[in-house]
Amino acid sequence: MANTTIQISHEMKEKLASFGSKNETFETILQRVYSLAVKEQFRDFVMNAKGFIPIDEAIKEAEKKWPSK
Repeated sequence: MANTTIQISHEMKEKLASFGSKNETFETILQRVYSLAVKEQFRDFVMNAKGFIPIDEAIKEAEKKWPSK
C-alpha cells in the first residue's frame, strides 16, 4: 500500500501520540482509533431508540394483528 502525508497541528500530533505506547507508529494509533470509532458508531446505531418500540409493545401489537387460534 502506498503511503501519503497529511498535515496536522503539533497540538493534534501530541494528542494522537497520547493514545499510543512507546515505539508505536502513528499508523497503528490511527488504525486503533478508527476501529474504536467504527464500533462506537455501530453501537449508537444499534442502541438508538428513535423509531422503535419496546419489545413488549411489539409483541402486543403482533398478537392483535395475528391472534393465536
